[in-house]
Amino acid sequence: MRCLVTGTAGFIGFHVARRLLEDGHEVVGIDAFTPYYDVTLKERRTSILEQRPGFRGHRAKLEDTEKLEAIWSDNPPDIIIHLAAQAGVRYSLENPRAYIEANILGTFNIMELARRFPVKHLLMASTSSAYGANTVMPFREDERTAHPLTLYAATKSATELMAHSYAHLWATPTTMLRFFTVYGPWGRPDMALFKFTKGILEGTPIDIYNQGDMQRDFTYIDDLVESIVRLIPCIPEMSSDSVERDPSLSPAAPYRIVNIGSGAPANLMAFIEEIERCLGRKAVRNYMPMQKGDVPATFASGDVLKRLTGYRPQTSVATGVNAFVDWYLAYYSA
Repeated sequence: MRCLVTGTAGFIGFHVARRLLEDGHEVVGIDAFTPYYDVTLKERRTSILEQRPGFRGHRAKLEDTEKLEAIWSDNPPDIIIHLAAQAGVRYSLENPRAYIEANILGTFNIMELARRFPVKHLLMASTSSAYGANTVMPFREDERTAHPLTLYAATKSATELMAHSYAHLWATPTTMLRFFTVYGPWGRPDMALFKFTKGILEGTPIDIYNQGDMQRDFTYIDDLVESIVRLIPCIPEMSSDSVERDPSLSPAAPYRIVNIGSGAPANLMAFIEEIERCLGRKAVRNYMPMQKGDVPATFASGDVLKRLTGYRPQTSVATGVNAFVDWYLAYYSA
């Protein structure tokens, strides 16, 4: 099977592409190598993929329609896993235009090509941030998500709506994947685990928002990848009784939304203490008020994922943090 994976130089895209290659699939990778964070990390991830048979990587922005079409025509995919995006909740306060260009226009280009050259299944990354101001937990896929709190969340919610309309109009089987706080080896430097580990090792203060009174549904990267791989053959279908048979489906399109989260939120302070334990040293803590656009807690319902795939993420925070710290120490001592 040939899979087009966008964002293969990124944290999640790298892990997904590597797993697909290990399973014997062809992977056509696309990444823009934007300098949002250290490009060297992106280069190192890509060099690992390039050592595997079956991988063909391309440097391109998804906003570049002509280049994207050329890549597509040379390597027509069976499956698309669209993971590329301008990530980061906080950065969206500083550079909102990047989110419109990458997340809205880039996703539109992917959907247009999937319309013109139909594929078996289009899987696209969304986010737990789509739940926005919702407070009823655990978050369920059938909840209304009309109150995003950041532009990042708004662009992701917009792509969900765009994808539904395309699935309805052009019968493109589409699954939106709502990720919950993914972490693990090769993670992004702008994420809390990376910043906390770096700060603790360097003896510099780490910023802890909302005075540490926060909970996150931390999802280990291997669990996320396993979930995505298992969802590939779970192709949404449209029929007159589809919603009655499967409430996760849209009533008007071959389309569904699936949470991917651990289903076991952890307290932020316990998360920090786990990092301290792995490193054998204490953090210098700088307690801060809640940051604009942030939420106090996230908590995924995993019932749809379990019903479709028979799988629930299962890696404990202790195991996942230890794996990240081992990677971090090895990577930066090399």
